Amino acid sequence: MLNHTPLWKSLLILVMVSFFALFALPNLYGEDYAIQISTSKSEQLDTALLDQVNEVLKEANVVVKAAALNDTQILVRFSDDSNQRLAKETLDRQLEDKYTVALNLAPNVPDWLKMFGASPMKLGLDLRGGIHFLMEVDMETAIDKALDDLQSDMKTSLREEDIRYKSVKKVSDYMELTFRDEEALDKAVFNLKRKYPGYEFSELDGLKVTAKMSEQQLAETKSYAVQQNITIMRNRVNQLGVAEPVVQRQGAERIVIQLPGIQDSAKAKDILGATATLEYRAVDYENDVIAAAKGRVPAGSEVINDTNGRPVLLKKEVIAAGKNIVDAQSGIDQYGLPKVSISLDSKGGAKMSRFTKKNIGNPMAVVFIEYKPTDKLDKNGKVIFEKERRVINQATIRGHFGSKFETTGLDSPAEAQNLALLLRAGSLIAPIRIVEERTIGPSLGKENIANGMDAIMLGFILVIAFMVLYYKKFGLVANIALAANLIMIVGIMSLIPGATLTLPGMAGIVLTVGMAVDANVLIFERIREELREGRSPQHAISSGYDNAFSTILDANITTLIAAAILFAIGTGPIKGFSVTLMIGIITSMFTAIILTRAVVNTVWGGKRLEKLPI
Repeated sequence: MLNHTPLWKSLLILVMVSFFALFALPNLYGEDYAIQISTSKSEQLDTALLDQVNEVLKEANVVVKAAALNDTQILVRFSDDSNQRLAKETLDRQLEDKYTVALNLAPNVPDWLKMFGASPMKLGLDLRGGIHFLMEVDMETAIDKALDDLQSDMKTSLREEDIRYKSVKKVSDYMELTFRDEEALDKAVFNLKRKYPGYEFSELDGLKVTAKMSEQQLAETKSYAVQQNITIMRNRVNQLGVAEPVVQRQGAERIVIQLPGIQDSAKAKDILGATATLEYRAVDYENDVIAAAKGRVPAGSEVINDTNGRPVLLKKEVIAAGKNIVDAQSGIDQYGLPKVSISLDSKGGAKMSRFTKKNIGNPMAVVFIEYKPTDKLDKNGKVIFEKERRVINQATIRGHFGSKFETTGLDSPAEAQNLALLLRAGSLIAPIRIVEERTIGPSLGKENIANGMDAIMLGFILVIAFMVLYYKKFGLVANIALAANLIMIVGIMSLIPGATLTLPGMAGIVLTVGMAVDANVLIFERIREELREGRSPQHAISSGYDNAFSTILDANITTLIAAAILFAIGTGPIKGFSVTLMIGIITSMFTAIILTRAVVNTVWGGKRLEKLPI
């Protein structure tokens, strides 16, 4: 039968639209102003803390809408932002530094929708409010640290191969190795070339060899520095307790961080930009520290001052460092002083175990390292970071230990807590500087949402009015498809875990509203053309859909390709626009061609008609 849609196909279309409508529903329920209380592993979230929070807020005359405890956080809801901010100030004072108190917006999704795993769309910073950082990695320091690691590794490798050498030192951007004889030099070059294929080795006069990074190795080192810093930044953001953060790479050396709902930029900068880490070193007790401080430093050692400015002579070799730390918890030791309990990874634990086993009764020091930005700029106009080091603790090794131990000598419990947080999150591969910082208030976000929704609704109403006036009842069918299209876009955006609706994304939806009916305009005009040529209504419907299909497909595929390219090479706002545009193109193809044909076939298909209401 001409223009007949099988029942199974109609049911399938209905199920698909209903499915996406279900996941679009949570967006109708809005959000509450909320405060999210999270914690490190050293503190507990329990019903006693929840009761304490409720009591503290009641005493401060803060009106609480609801408060609930789950496995990872306490969420307190409020009816307005004034109670939310008063609650944050109160809880910051009462809970001190033991817990992270963050502003948030909590969705009002009913329990029956939560059973299906439905949740509202994630909103971008421009719609929700919060803080935006653009950070740049200091690549010179990243390369310098890579060469420091290479220096230590090469010494170990030469010792393992029993190759005698005079020195292995870093010179500018390459390594210089000096050997005692030709045989050692040849053997070293053979072994090092095999072990370090990313380096270019050149032999010099005087039994010297240089090792310089190849272009590929240099690019890999830079890429690794950015990627590792991104991983560490994600860990630090998690420590801040931010809901739905964005941490992603931008270009070769930069990282974009967006913290929705957060308004305290000072605290965020302190945590995200901090570069503190620790190194565990052996104390060189065999040589004179006073003579070393005056300039006569023994080979393989260096002088670093302690927190009181006194010189300490340390071995250069690092036993374990921040990169080996997998967990760190602050606390108080038996003398009432602040401490950090450290857990090392297998590599660091093995090195620490070997060292302490051989050095019971000898001293070991803890070096605190921090990179601080200066007022100076390098030749490229970038901020120069200054490396500050101080010995925070010296202790005699009393017994053999490995991956778990304690570090003391910190100035205050607050310093111990901050250091533990940073060590848990990981030490940065290289320092970073903030290139751009923006704070977007929640009120501006609300205004953006309101303006965006007004634009969508105005476009929607004007298109609906035009289609009904121009295409009569067939225009109503196109409007049904348009409504289904919007529902499907919202449902898909709510379903995709990484999708975020931004202000440009709303612009993409507005554009999709216009494009969604474009296909129906082509189909309806073809139907009119067929009718003018004397075809029967049923034949006109069939030919209209069939003949317009290739044109619609070509037009949408070219737009889809353009949107995909924007998504691939664009950043930030451009990605937000391209995501909604791509989703809108795909859903509009479905609703304009498949859904409208099913409706048209159901209403007018298979009937003897004299004319069509088009």
